[in-house]
Formats: sequence, structure tokens, C-alpha cells
Amino acid sequence: MKKERVTLTLLKTLGSCTRFHKTSNIAATHHHLQSTMEEPQQLHSHRYSFNPTLNWNPEVQNYFAKAYGPERFSRISTALTRPSRYSCIRVNTMRSTSDAVIEKLQAILKESSSGSGDFSGIGDNGNQALVESEDGDNNNNPLRGDCLGAGAVSKCQIPGMEYVVFVWGSGPRDINYGYAPDRPPKEVIVSRKCAEAVLRGAQVYVPGVMACSAHVEKGDTVAVSVAVEQKGVDGGWGIGMTRGTVLQGSQTDPYYFERNGLYIGQGTAMMSRAGLFRVPEGVGVDMKNRVYDLHSFHNVLEGEIFLQNLPSIVAAHALDPQKGERILDMCAAPGGKTTAIAILMKDEGEIIATDRSHNKVLDIQKRADEMGLSCIKAFKLDALKSVSRHINASTALNSCDTNNGVANQVSDSSNVQREGMSSIVTERLKTEVMVENGNGEKANGKVYVSKADIRKSLRRARNGPGRNQSLGGRVDGSKGFSPNSFDRVLLDAPCSALGLRPRLFAGEETVDSLRNHGKYQRRMFDQAVQLARPGGVIVYSTCTINPGENEALVRYALDKYKYLSLAPQHPRIGGPGLVGSCEFLDGYVEEWLRPGEENLVQRFDPSSPLDTIGFFIAKFVVGSKDG
Repeated sequence: MKKERVTLTLLKTLGSCTRFHKTSNIAATHHHLQSTMEEPQQLHSHRYSFNPTLNWNPEVQNYFAKAYGPERFSRISTALTRPSRYSCIRVNTMRSTSDAVIEKLQAILKESSSGSGDFSGIGDNGNQALVESEDGDNNNNPLRGDCLGAGAVSKCQIPGMEYVVFVWGSGPRDINYGYAPDRPPKEVIVSRKCAEAVLRGAQVYVPGVMACSAHVEKGDTVAVSVAVEQKGVDGGWGIGMTRGTVLQGSQTDPYYFERNGLYIGQGTAMMSRAGLFRVPEGVGVDMKNRVYDLHSFHNVLEGEIFLQNLPSIVAAHALDPQKGERILDMCAAPGGKTTAIAILMKDEGEIIATDRSHNKVLDIQKRADEMGLSCIKAFKLDALKSVSRHINASTALNSCDTNNGVANQVSDSSNVQREGMSSIVTERLKTEVMVENGNGEKANGKVYVSKADIRKSLRRARNGPGRNQSLGGRVDGSKGFSPNSFDRVLLDAPCSALGLRPRLFAGEETVDSLRNHGKYQRRMFDQAVQLARPGGVIVYSTCTINPGENEALVRYALDKYKYLSLAPQHPRIGGPGLVGSCEFLDGYVEEWLRPGEENLVQRFDPSSPLDTIGFFIAKFVVGSKDG
């Protein structure tokens, strides 16, 4: 009866949701904590395995269970804790071909599998028997075709996407950690973010090591597990463990029971225990036997390939960029979609890529340079200020270049001479201290800039804004763009990222935080609508499973801007969107899609046979804005 009362409480938490799905019995999805009272032998048989469970905020869990149906959400939640069992690689067709890249990758994989490289799992290993996954058989993935075996490389068969290459991994694998009642294995506990990277093919680097068994020496075999954040008595989240904690292999160890089912593999210690917590960087554990065998492509064929999730590549195709067009990529970092768009345009046209972070703009520039793409121009700009406000008409006119009203300014340039720098900084400071009233006019025509402020800004211009704020280097800052000045706009919006995988923690998100994400995205979309010309295209995408950031945004856009309409997408490999609505306890009704609209968007389900991240794409055509 107690269990039934808890379930009833969860169901009453949110109010009511209406969702058109086949399951009529709407109930909260419940994940039960593993009992710590199991018999010792049974406990150890399950302990050294990988079977994580995402612990959601109860209100969020209830909301998603109502949106998707309990069974489907349970499958999604499980899939999120696992990585995709293949790597998706986009070939830079400006420099290479799919066939050439496949040949090079096969040679790299062959060399690493025959030596001591980090791609294990090609062939049979008595300690790594392949187990049928609970989240589907990898061989059923329609992307795989006739390509079999871990380490196999295949070309994408989706029409128009033959430049995409898949490298197939395997997992989950059942690993023998060598446990004996009187001799437990030596262990290393890593942080959750480190573990998520290891599951994608990375090594264990020193900063990610949190705890270690006593007397670990270089060359020792260690079992690697993960410490996932737990909720503290103060309501905050943390692992409650001091870095450098000694593990004794007993039940008194921190996180002993919490680590049950959270072992991600076995590796070789690359340094002693003392070294693991003394040196600042380097590989701490060389992973030999992994639960999931996926190759790491760090520094592999730079400039020729780019590791990118398949739905992100599809989003660039949905934009359908044409040669000679002017395109805006809002929130463009790290530049994956930006460069994908440039390649689809054959590097002919103009792509404006913006991000509010100085360092991320540098990343975009670096990526474009590596791939030899010249049509990309990166600017530092907050997406919420993408539309030029024309604060000072004369200043804007003087600082605009010939690129269709892009108002920009140069910051952090080490090549500017000191005598010219002073006047530039003074003008910049005047602009920064201008205060606008509600009509967009200056509240005070006089602007005073002290000599101290000028000296301080001179130092910043000469030395950079500080090591904690910037990597240095030169970026162009933008004051915004003229309305209707872009043929196409891509808004890959910052989001809750609840579709990224593998994900071992999701407890911090609440219903309120999810709703706040949606409010922020609507404000960015308002900017995108103003910048796209009539007859143009807007593509909106996120990497979250939250309908409040996906279908609810589409509903908002179509209801507010009557000249917007959903357009078909090519290629279409994702599933339909969610139709219905959700009413919260405070009376707020979150409207999703209406019947007939669901097949005009693409929703990528991480539990589907495609085995992708959770992702959402909507494409809008901009009609006449007159009237």
C-alpha cells in the first residue's frame, strides 16, 4: 500500500497531461533502489557489472512518463545511460573523399588492434564475452547494413549523406574483474564526467581520478568504477568524497554500495597511487577491457574528418544551404554544424557564426582553418542581441563593413599599436557605458570615461582579459545584424541537453528549470525570426528529450508568427513529434503539436534502432512579413 501511495503522489504532482499515444494507462515510471541487504554472494555477482539507472527528479520523471508513456520513457531513460555503439564521422569533402578516409581508418584500426592501442575488442576475448544489450541488438541498426563486427567501417547509405562514415563498436561486454572473497580487485574510482568520456572511448586521465586502492603501483590491473552525484542533506548534489581517498576493498569504503552496477571496465595503472594524485595531467589508467568498445578519434586525420552525431549532420541538411547564400549560425560553437553547412555550400557564400564566448569563437575559427573553409566569419555576440539595436547610428555606420550590415568591432588584438589603441579603447568604453531608455535612445548625451578606466582597458587590450576568462587571440565582436538580412538561419539552441549520451546523472533538472530553458529559447527564436528574410528558412534544433524545449517551441512559433509554416525536411530519418499538451499545477498549459504537424518535425529517440542521441529538428519557411 505504501508503494501505491507514493505512485499516486507522483501522479498528482504535475496536474494533467494530454498525449496521443497508444498506452492509455498513464502511471509514473518508478526506478527502485537496489537493496543493500542482498546475500553477499548474490551482491558480488551483480556488483561488478554496468547496469546504471538514471535517478530523475520525481516531478520531471512524472512529466516525461506522461509525455512519452511510462514504457517508452523507461526505454529512453535506459538508453541515455549507454553510449551509441558506433562513431559517426563527417568527411571534409573539400579535402578528401569517403573512400579515402575509410581506407585510412581501416589501416589505423588494424594497427591499434594489433598493438596496444586504445581500440580493444576486435576478435574474441575470454574475459570480454559480448552480451545481448537490453536496449536493442546493434545488428538491427538500419544504418549498419551488411557491415558486421566491431571495428568495421562503413559508408552511410542515406541519399545525399554518402560523405558520412560509421565506425562500429560493440557492447555491453561482461568483464571478469578477478574478484575473490579474500582478494577483491584493486580499484580506481573516477568522476562521473570522466566515466562518461571513457564510455565514449577515452582513456582515464589523471584529473578524473577521485579515489584509489592502497598500494596501487604502475602496471597493476585495476577495476574502474564511477562515483555518481548524490543528494546531500543540504539539498545540493555532490559525490561527498575527498580526492585521494584510499579504498580498502571493504564495505566501509565510500560509495561501496552506490557503485554496484557502475563498473565501466578494467585497465592498467600508468603510475603509482602517489603519482595519480601528485601529477596534474596525463593518462592515469590505460583502459584495456571496456564495457563498450568504441575507438577514440582524438587527433586522428585532423582537417579531413570531424566526429559528429548523426542528427546534427541531418540538421545541417535540413537547412538546405545553397551556394552564394548568406547564412547565420546562432550559438555556433564548437562549429560542427557551421563547417557542415560550409561544406554543403562548397565553401561558396557567407556563413556568419556567432557565440557569446570569446574562447568558443576562437574554437570556431580554429576548426574552420583546420578544414580549409574560407566562407565562415565568426563573431562574439550574445544570441539575445543578434538584431542590431542601432544605438548610435553614426557609430554603427562607421563600424559596419560591406557585409550586409554586420556591425563589428575588433577586440583583444595584440597587433594594435599603443598610440592607436588609446582612441579605440576610449570609443569602446563610451559605447559600453551608454544607457538606453525604452525608445532605444541614449538617456544622457554626455559620456564620461575616466583615465583610470582607459588605462585598465589598455592593459586588457594588451594582455587579454585574464587567464580565467580568455585564451587570448583575436576575435571580432558584433553589435548585431540588420533585420531580414539572412537567407537562412540555424538556431541550435542552448538547452537542457537531456538527449546527450551516455548520461549517468540527471537529478539536478527540475520542472521549473526545464520551463526556464523554454523561455530562454523563445527569446532567441524571436531574434532568429527578425533576421530571416521573407522567403527564407529557419531551422531550430536541440539535443534534449524535453518537449517543453521542442514541440512547445514550435507551437509558440506558429501561434505568434502567422507567416511561419513548418516545412518538410530532407533527409527524414527521425521519428514524429509529440502531439498534445500538458497542464501544470499552477495552471500553465504547455501546448505541443497538433494532429497533422507531427510528421513535419524530426524527433530522434535514443532508444530507437538508430541508436542516436536524443535530438529534435524543426524547419520553418518564412512567408511575407507585411500585414
